[in-house]
Amino acid sequence: MAIPKVCGIETEYGIQSVGPGDANPIAASSVLINAYVAELQRRVGWDFEDESPGNDARGFAREDAPEVETHLVNAVLTNGARYYVDHAHPEFSTPECSTARQLVRYDKAGERVLTRSMEAAGRLLPAGEEIVVYKNNSDHKGNSYGTHENYLMNRAVPFARIVQHVVPHFVSRQIYTGAGKVGTEASAGGSADVAFQLSQRADFFEEEVGLETTLKRPIVNTRDEPHADAQKYRRLHVIVGDANLAEVATFLKVGVTAIVLAMIEDDWYGDRDLSLATPVRAIRQVSHDLSLSEPLDLAEGGTTTALGIQWELLELARKYADDRGLDCVGDEEAGQEVLRRWEATLHALETNPGSLANQLDWVAKRQVIEGYRERHGLAWSDHRLTAIDLQYHDLRPGRSLFARMPMERLVDEGEVIEAMTEPPRDTRAYFRGRCLQRWASSVAAANWDSLVFDLGSDPLRRVPMMEPLRGTAAHVDNLLAGCSSPAELLEQLGS
Repeated sequence: MAIPKVCGIETEYGIQSVGPGDANPIAASSVLINAYVAELQRRVGWDFEDESPGNDARGFAREDAPEVETHLVNAVLTNGARYYVDHAHPEFSTPECSTARQLVRYDKAGERVLTRSMEAAGRLLPAGEEIVVYKNNSDHKGNSYGTHENYLMNRAVPFARIVQHVVPHFVSRQIYTGAGKVGTEASAGGSADVAFQLSQRADFFEEEVGLETTLKRPIVNTRDEPHADAQKYRRLHVIVGDANLAEVATFLKVGVTAIVLAMIEDDWYGDRDLSLATPVRAIRQVSHDLSLSEPLDLAEGGTTTALGIQWELLELARKYADDRGLDCVGDEEAGQEVLRRWEATLHALETNPGSLANQLDWVAKRQVIEGYRERHGLAWSDHRLTAIDLQYHDLRPGRSLFARMPMERLVDEGEVIEAMTEPPRDTRAYFRGRCLQRWASSVAAANWDSLVFDLGSDPLRRVPMMEPLRGTAAHVDNLLAGCSSPAELLEQLGS
């Protein structure tokens, strides 16, 4: 049976310095994050012990892998999340989550952390200077930055099988996960006459499978860092998605992908093969096709559409749910809600995409931009449309176009604010977050699969957390309640 799809999202945010000060994005990102964590009780840094960016899921390690940037700001928050500078961007990595809805909550909490960070930085910067953050994926200057998803998978599943079945899903899911974009920045094979497209990221992918994340980006990334027991698990590191502000889009992006991966684990596809003849070309075709009717060539002959692929996957998923159940995506209720939303969304995309303007980013953004363009008689090449595109993603509450729109909420704001400081109760993030809340001064460093304690006189003590579904409230609440100090906790764990 498929294992539980513990999941997370890592978002690199766009950043801009406004005013006469230093416009260096690395420096600005450091100021932003430092301003936020300085207001916390104590910063706990990241433990880089298990970072291995050169390991490849295909069975080898790259000697020329990029070095891990250990000198940049890197903090662990009490909700179990990681908040740090990644290259030239602030990045928020959610804690491990057990369901798509829970991940929506913590992804939104990340947005609020970034907004609070802008406010905190504003209190420190000289008059006339400001740091502005955008939740988007490209700067319209040929640069793209990522939003990565992570899913726990069974190590025993052949990687080739994962690639075979997940590529058609990644190519076609843009019809509901795309964040929308004016124009194109295709690095190869692009079309200059693309006025508006579904995805911000599609133009930047150049290979079907590979280890890179910033150059020659692949549709399936092979980075092999399980952040868990490597004998049992792999972490599928998905770099092909857009940063979504719409909660329904995030819910579908994660929930549907989790079900697809469960079906791959259980070899549910049988003889059904949706492999595309040219996936890299197809990912751009889908993104550039607002009619959602562009035929895509299949590897075995014939054609289909992105909608056609998604309908077939939904049919498979319904049969899978009837036969195997959906506990692997949290529980049966959570899985059935994904199926209901998925079907309703595909039906609306097929019959009336405009009806999804309060649920999907690309539909909402297109509606706003087309309305403005028509009112002012503008060509799609007009720079004002690009500015509106960017303003949709602005995280400043008074400037964000997204914030003014009547978008459907799946989690209420109180839940989101709580998630800024409180960890999920049903993954190992709970143990990490609770230890940071109670004993931050004794935690020397942390990462996804361990905590390192410094009790003063003794050597540093590492507590491994190799099982993502251990360390939950159910597992450790009584233990934590019975310990008055980290030394007592370590003694209890040792016994």
